[in-house]
Amino acid sequence: MNRETLLALIDLARWAPSGDNTQPWRFSIVDDRHLRIYGHDTREHVLYDYQGRASHIAHGALLETLRVAATRFALATSWTVRADPEWRSPVYDVFFVPAPDLPADPLLPYIEKRVVQRRPMRTVRLTPTQRAAIEAAAGDGLIVQCFESLAERIEVASLLWRNARIRLTCPEAFPVHREVIEWRARFSIDRIPEQAVGVDPMTARLMEWVMQSWERVHFFNRYLLGTVIPRVELDFLPAVFCAAHLLLRPAKPPVDPQDWLRLGMSLQRLWLTVTKEGLHLQPELTPVIFRWYARADDRFSSDPALFESALRLAEDFERLAHCGPNEPFFFFCRVGVSSKPFSRSLRLDRERLLRD
Repeated sequence: MNRETLLALIDLARWAPSGDNTQPWRFSIVDDRHLRIYGHDTREHVLYDYQGRASHIAHGALLETLRVAATRFALATSWTVRADPEWRSPVYDVFFVPAPDLPADPLLPYIEKRVVQRRPMRTVRLTPTQRAAIEAAAGDGLIVQCFESLAERIEVASLLWRNARIRLTCPEAFPVHREVIEWRARFSIDRIPEQAVGVDPMTARLMEWVMQSWERVHFFNRYLLGTVIPRVELDFLPAVFCAAHLLLRPAKPPVDPQDWLRLGMSLQRLWLTVTKEGLHLQPELTPVIFRWYARADDRFSSDPALFESALRLAEDFERLAHCGPNEPFFFFCRVGVSSKPFSRSLRLDRERLLRD
């Protein structure tokens, strides 16, 4: 094992998913068997990174991706973490040990193939084999709840329709939406390219112009039904046109950042398994995030009506899932069969992810 092996591991690990392709990590090579990962979160400026959870989940996905990648070289992994009390900048030390009898993980070929599909998919149901694989990948730590029938998918679409109104009219979310899209692009190394967003070209041009200022967004939303077309294209139709929606609920309530980290590891195993099973996945996280705010009585916006809407949304979500207000939700997504997305997010080059 040498430095070149570690560089190859970084090349694979950087494909781990992160919210809006933020890639909240940097690497350094300590020695030939030791990588250090400098994590950070985006809670100070990203509404959706509630208490840094989205970033911690991404860190977990990165650690799991490293574990899977290391099996290519017959290496076993272990890690430790050092963090400040709020886990704003955790540092992970990852150690590799030769394990000659360790086989390559079956999920290894899917690290780079895993991709988000934001456009409508086929409505063919999951096969028993696919459902069993997803359940097995979730393990004992996650409860997988499936919404698969047409009636259930329409109910989810209605939930996402109402959720999207909060998302699109929240002034605190506007800076995120403005910065996250790379307009007129098919690929992006650090954002979401326009062609992967899931809207038609005419809607994209209108969105690009409107999102230059909050004043334009507010005017369109208030007087010109500005949220309708994006909600139809980004939320309602994709919610109906898929195989199923999956709600992942922790078997035990998470109590500290390490719990969210381990949930992120489980999520990456599940997502890679979905890819292995010939399916695509799209996260639908904002209703989960707004529920986190609502159930913590954390008023996330200067507009008090949006918090009241989030409370009602949380109640509707719980009714859909047959859950109480104290039962934790972790991840929500849709899955289905489709052609390979034409456009996708890429990653920063290895050199830009390495610290000296």
